Amino acid sequence: MSRSGSSLFAAAVSLAIAMPMSAQETIRSAYHDYQIVTVVDGLVNPWSMAFLPGGDILVTERPGRLRVVRGGELLADPVAGVPEVVAMGQGGLLDVVPHPDFASNRLLYISYSKPKPDQERGTTAVIRARFENNALNDVEEVFEAVSDGNGHYGSRLAFDPDGFLFITVGDRQAPSRGDLEAHPAQDISNHHGTVNRIHDDGRVPADNPFVGDPNAQPEIYSYGHRNPQGLTIDPETGDVWITEHGPQGGDELNLVLSGVNFGWPVVGYGVNYRSGTAIHEGTMREGMQHPTHFWVPSIATSGLMMYSGDAFPEWRGDIFAGGMAGEQLARLTMDGQAVVAEETLVQGLGRIRDVRQGPDGFIYLAVDDRRGEPTAVVRLEPVTSR
Repeated sequence: MSRSGSSLFAAAVSLAIAMPMSAQETIRSAYHDYQIVTVVDGLVNPWSMAFLPGGDILVTERPGRLRVVRGGELLADPVAGVPEVVAMGQGGLLDVVPHPDFASNRLLYISYSKPKPDQERGTTAVIRARFENNALNDVEEVFEAVSDGNGHYGSRLAFDPDGFLFITVGDRQAPSRGDLEAHPAQDISNHHGTVNRIHDDGRVPADNPFVGDPNAQPEIYSYGHRNPQGLTIDPETGDVWITEHGPQGGDELNLVLSGVNFGWPVVGYGVNYRSGTAIHEGTMREGMQHPTHFWVPSIATSGLMMYSGDAFPEWRGDIFAGGMAGEQLARLTMDGQAVVAEETLVQGLGRIRDVRQGPDGFIYLAVDDRRGEPTAVVRLEPVTSR
């Protein structure tokens, strides 16, 4: 049986036998048996993780704290110098990534919901700062979105192999009433529902698709997104992948392309909450990009990773997507830029907010809600390969 064929079979088996898992239990999957091991618990709404040279792990807590895990222990004091955040609803301290040259420049990039005097819930913003002595120093803003709304901040960050920083911004829950094409996510004069691309110091790259358009925000790289909360970049090809929340149904995996309109809310697979009535004109339209993969029902995608490590060799090149409402980790088998199979892992552990590959090749998860247990960072460790 081929690898893709066996993955399809394994996906069906996995769904049939899935059940809540506890730490140290051996869990079977298509190619690797694994255990879920708690790295650290006692966190409050962990949103993102970053691994630093020397072994430190940084974890953002949405209420506004940046925490350090050092030597396997969560330091009692949060990092000093974190900016004020709008810690309400979906807002707060969100993503954190180190600069590609962090070992020499100590620069961190952090996204958050920035307070604005005229906006109750603020806007998505990104700072960079030097991380020294458990504090942020020389803090400067490199991006502030032109957006306003209730939630859907987006806020995922990732550097591509050329050193460009990609930033997602959600549609801010702008209502889809009346003319769908008049929705802010279809209007590039603001940052609603966009993926953005900047230099590491905040400058706009000269080859961004809308540079020179006086009616566009120059940072925009793609638009027509709903709320992209998963972002990963293939280190070999530079392909930029996002997962974004659909409404009730219709979460999407998308390959981000320069200047492309991804269709929200004109096209899609979801429906209105509660009523179940249609939102979109349909699922496809000329000039709007169809998703590479979608989930109906939604799993509430958050956190995204393309695996390249040695601990799980049969999973190299696969994409892993965290699910919050689905309380699962979805493993997508890739053939180039196509998804050929899906397997459900880690079902029932809790709301998976972030997914990262550690320097040890293990797969780390930030679990936002563990059904009464302390929220935690956990990792998948291999038991056997099959």
